[in-house]
Formats: sequence, C-alpha cells, structure tokens
Amino acid sequence: MQSHYLLGIDGGGTQCRARLTDLQGTVLAEAAGGPANVWSQYEAALSSVGQLIDTVFVQAGLSPKMLAQTSLVAGLAGANVASVQARLASWQPVCAALQVVSDVEIACAGAHGGQPGAVFITGTGSQGAAWDGARFTLLGGWGFALSDHGSGAELGRRALRLALLAHEAIVGQSDFTYQLMAQFDHSPETMLLWTRTAAPADWARVVPQVFAAAAGGDHHAQDLLRQTAEDIGLMVRRLTALSSGRVALMGGLAAPIHRWLAADIQARLVMPQGDALSGALTLARAHPALSSDNVTPAQLPSH
Repeated sequence: MQSHYLLGIDGGGTQCRARLTDLQGTVLAEAAGGPANVWSQYEAALSSVGQLIDTVFVQAGLSPKMLAQTSLVAGLAGANVASVQARLASWQPVCAALQVVSDVEIACAGAHGGQPGAVFITGTGSQGAAWDGARFTLLGGWGFALSDHGSGAELGRRALRLALLAHEAIVGQSDFTYQLMAQFDHSPETMLLWTRTAAPADWARVVPQVFAAAAGGDHHAQDLLRQTAEDIGLMVRRLTALSSGRVALMGGLAAPIHRWLAADIQARLVMPQGDALSGALTLARAHPALSSDNVTPAQLPSH
C-alpha cells in the first residue's frame, strides 16, 4: 500500500512520543503519552503507542484510518530483547509499512541523519548503538542489575554504597556522605529496607547531589564522577570501533558529565544532528525494512 504519511514513535520507560509528517517532512502533529517499555510492561506499552497514534491523527485533522497510508517506525525501549522481538511479530497495526526497533536505534539514526555513526545514551540507564551503513550493533541495555554502565542509576548506587562505607568508618566521611546517610536517618537498616523496592530511577535521584558536591570540591563525589566518566569512555571506545568514529553522547547525564570525560573521549564526540523522533522518521523514509541482527539490510537515506 502506498504511503502518504510518515509516523515516528519514540517509546521510552518514562514517556512515549509521536511525530506525524507528510512525505516532504512537514510536521502535521506531535504528542506525548505514557511509558512504552515493551520489556517491562508489554501490554501497557503497546496500549500507550496505540493511543498516541490515534491522538496525532486527530490533532492533524485526519481520520485514524489514514494509518493505512502511513509508514510507521516505532523505536521502543526493550525491543532489543530477542524474546520481546518475537512477541512483537504479532503486533500488526494496519499501516503501509512497519518497522519496530529499539529506542536507541532511532536515537542513533537521528543523531547522525541516517549516516554511519554511533550514539551512547546515558540517563537513568544507558545503552549504545552503532550504525555502519548496513546494520546496527547494540551495546548494553540489559538492565540495572547487569548493565547500565555510566548511567545515573549506577552512579547513584555507587554513591550510596560509598556513604555506607563512610558511615561505618571504612573510608573517610565527608559532608557529602553524611548528607546521603541523613536521608536514611543514618541507619543502614533503613537503607537496606529501601533497597528492597528501589527502582533504577530511585537510585538515580541522588545524582544532582553528587554533581553539586563535586563542584564544591568533595573528593568522594569527584571520584564517583571520574568512575562514571571512565565507564562512559569504555563504551565510547567500543562504539568508535564499530562505526565511522563519530559518537554522539545523549541523555540527561550527557551534558553534566562531559567535563569529567578523558580528553580522547571528548575528542571523539559530536553534537547530535537530531532527536530520536527525527531518526524514526529517517528510517520510515528509508522504507521498507531496517537491518538489525538478522533483518535484511536496507540503505538509509543519504541526507
């Protein structure tokens, strides 16, 4: 079926965004909705996506039935997991063309305008992707327990572990570590009970305190940021090897951590050209299929 519209979906763990354009790239509508992580909440994620699709068509003054004349690319958090990919094969919205990839892949396409390059996203979690012109290679993205190197959640966990060490006089205490423990009434048991239900976002909430303390000269906080910078450097070096050498650092931690990165890592970084939604639309324009792992390669546009 012929496409008259392009629709990009960026489904993250916090929110889902959609952008609808015509074939010339004119934005017809854009909207945001609930989270869309297909690994952790499969049904709820697809419900969010479905609602958002209807929303942007209504905003554009079009019938939702016009989806049948639309090339759709959905970049969804968790779609990199093979078991989830298999499950997503049964998701068949009535559209002219459909590609379902991970959110980091559309971010990579957006960062480099569809050209070869790589991206490392560091926010609450972290993940990298490299596009060599034929296929994507993904790094990380296996969750807080196993992965998330250089992320806010991992930085927060390290900070609280350090605060506990200082509380027990295993390492030296500072105002910074004292303040962290004060949030748990200086009680290791209170901290332990908190960890039972703490999500990655909960661990990451102390990150602003780490940066503030580091700016104030606290050596513990500065060491924590150096560790995070080293983790990011580890990922960036591998992504450099997998791509043309251009790596964009994206996510909430990207800007504040930049000054802590090694000089050679800073030299490898480029500013992203566009966001994840622009990347999804680039892939939609490439039509009809994208290469990732075992999918048949398709060339992206050169613009």
